[in-house]
Amino acid sequence: MTNPPTTEAGVAITVDGREVLARPGELVIDACERTGTYIPRFCHHPRMQPVGMCRMCLVEVDTGRGPALQPSCVLECTPGMVVDTESEVTRKAQDGVLEFLLVNHPLDCPVCDKGGECPLQDQTMAFGPGESRFVEEKRHFEKPIPINDNVHLDRERCILCDRCTRFADQVAGDPLIHFLGRGSRTQINTYPDRPFSSYFSGNTVQICPVGALTAAPYRFKARPWDLTEVESTSTLDSVGARIAVQASHDRVLRFLGVDADAVNWGWLSDKERFVFEAYGSEDRLGEPRLRQDNGTGSVRASWSEAMERCVTALGAAEPDRVAVLGGARLTNEAQYAWARLAKGVIGTDHVDAQLADGLPAQVVLGLPRATIDDACTPGGIIVLLGPDPKEELGTLYLRLRHAVVHDGCTLIELTPQTTGLSGQAAHSIRVPPGAAPAAVATMCGKRGVKRADLPSKELAAAGRALAAGGPVTVLVGRSSLAEGSGPTVDAALALHDHLPDARFLSLLRRGNIHGALDMGLSPGLLPGRATLEAGRDRALAHWPTLPSSTGHDALGILEAAAEGRIDVLVLLGADILGDVPDHDLARRALDGAGTVIAVDLFATPTTDRADILLPAAAPTELDGSFTNLEGRITVIRQKVTPPGTARPDWMIAVDLADRLGAGAGPSTPDELWAELAEVSLVHADIGPAVLEASAREGVLVVGRAELARPKPTSVSEPGRRKVRLVVTRSMYDRGVLVAHSPSLVGLAPGTRMAVAPDDLERLGLTDGEKVRAVGARGELAAEVIADAGTAPGTVHLLWNQDGPDPGDLIDASRVVTDLKLERR
Repeated sequence: MTNPPTTEAGVAITVDGREVLARPGELVIDACERTGTYIPRFCHHPRMQPVGMCRMCLVEVDTGRGPALQPSCVLECTPGMVVDTESEVTRKAQDGVLEFLLVNHPLDCPVCDKGGECPLQDQTMAFGPGESRFVEEKRHFEKPIPINDNVHLDRERCILCDRCTRFADQVAGDPLIHFLGRGSRTQINTYPDRPFSSYFSGNTVQICPVGALTAAPYRFKARPWDLTEVESTSTLDSVGARIAVQASHDRVLRFLGVDADAVNWGWLSDKERFVFEAYGSEDRLGEPRLRQDNGTGSVRASWSEAMERCVTALGAAEPDRVAVLGGARLTNEAQYAWARLAKGVIGTDHVDAQLADGLPAQVVLGLPRATIDDACTPGGIIVLLGPDPKEELGTLYLRLRHAVVHDGCTLIELTPQTTGLSGQAAHSIRVPPGAAPAAVATMCGKRGVKRADLPSKELAAAGRALAAGGPVTVLVGRSSLAEGSGPTVDAALALHDHLPDARFLSLLRRGNIHGALDMGLSPGLLPGRATLEAGRDRALAHWPTLPSSTGHDALGILEAAAEGRIDVLVLLGADILGDVPDHDLARRALDGAGTVIAVDLFATPTTDRADILLPAAAPTELDGSFTNLEGRITVIRQKVTPPGTARPDWMIAVDLADRLGAGAGPSTPDELWAELAEVSLVHADIGPAVLEASAREGVLVVGRAELARPKPTSVSEPGRRKVRLVVTRSMYDRGVLVAHSPSLVGLAPGTRMAVAPDDLERLGLTDGEKVRAVGARGELAAEVIADAGTAPGTVHLLWNQDGPDPGDLIDASRVVTDLKLERR
């Protein structure tokens, strides 16, 4: 037999008598499926390493030595290979595998959550024996076992496919579930006293082929044939993971991950997976509310009454005394409608979707942008200059971890705290607040830059790796809420100057924040990443007016409101009392603002102080689009109806514009997008048809804003007896959506105060001691713990947790916050 040659296009093999072209290195099971031949399987998953556990994919393969049964999930295609998936020997092998799998598997399909979408059911019908020869009693286990708060295990259903254990180990890096026992007593379980406490445990439920792992929020809720589904986008964070939204009787019952090759690979964090409970909560706002003039609370009102009150307040205010905060929760269409209302109808540029915890918009949009695939290029270098992706952008963390662990990427961390990726980093360097520019300068070999609080030798080693490696991607964001954006921006610009070919991926976390920047919900910007001056002519062709000068950012808006210079403050899904790092400033801003108009999903401490409260629709209740941190636009699809009379945000903005006399304008999402395509150069060629054609992978928006270079920030080293405050976010906190999701409530770790062990000794404190952290803004008391992952000279606190609140210590007017630790 003469083997045909391997071509540049692939490897020629024969499958069931026809020649197909496999890709170099492709597994037989994948090549067959891609070319139209399905081979049954249980253990195989295209996003994990093959193990050949279940043997369901046995097929006859002839590699030149005669046909033999081989597992197709571990066998790479070779030139001239002959594969027979329909032979009598293959069918007999598949029949036998299924018969043995069913020896102990319970026939409880009518009560199993997997019933109706179970590969074991389907393959037994298609490839199985039809009846069992076994009459012996099946094995039984206690069921179910809650291996964490949201995942239940039915051990007798497990077929030992190794999917859950491989995901936990290879993908999530949380090897907390594994095989126990030997032989016929082998079972899947967690280690004693170690629950499956992973942020990504829900993925094991989705990939389990037999219902051994089930999700508590969905357990016994519905059957697959009861559900209807749309493919949409997760708006919980800025990654924009693709999801399937499944509902029954106008109620969302679960989110599933969809395998988008460019974004999330089918994975979701548990927060993304179970947040649907909040969207369907009975606590959702369903009607407008108006504060009574006598200050005795708010009352229900009609939309007509509420909108007239809004129009009266907005119409009586000068444009320069109107401000809009928030908007990252909105769709692109709604963001454009609100930008049009604020800047093109009212005429104010005091607009910011960030809440004093982000980065300057013209830096984010002006730096050369990377995609997730760019960052994960095999052999590339990733520089983390920002927050912990595992805590703030879970699905991005999974992609980054895969790149470092499996694809040979080199990770350099410049962070004040260890992260979920520190164990895989080639260089994990602790950088205290304010020191990032000096750290980058040292790493890049600049002379004369030395700080006592930086490890110069480690930075020099990282610099050598940076110079010797492949393409560089910088992940940039605020690594601490107690630090101003200046040092991060200076460090990012220094890397840009030193490495002109480096690309940057923003780690701004809030939902559709990148869409908000693209749509102009930022001071000095118009839709399409254009400045007020550059985009003026295109905007004025469709808008009645434009601001005459650049307005305040979020910090400036809050300061102006606190000083009584804002007559109308509009909050778009912005709980500023919970989200703005400087709590004192947020309180003073609400006190000093004239009329506060809040558009939100839930009542919050902030909306409780609003004069006008308008209920909005959730992401599962409207159509639109979303722009993720790469600039990739994907679609959002409505699945259920909003509660009460809640409206989509775009509809509220369009109604207000009409009532304010803006004249004929767009009045549907499609019309809003059509106008956007004329106002924005970067969106000109992206229409609904283009988005629909690329619904799974999305459309990447190209084009950069003019790069702004703020004045460099100067920060001194902390004093000998002081520590510098570091405040970071955790995956779970007291946030509004978490608080209204029963499956997520209670998962927040709570307040902790961490200090480097050497600093504890230097300050004369002991591990576990109660201490007071005293700063210029106030003080708080908490138990201090020794943490080797905390940068020397700093104290680390988590944001928005039960217990003392670090927001009471932060002064947003200062670049850093220094504290003194004292015994109570």
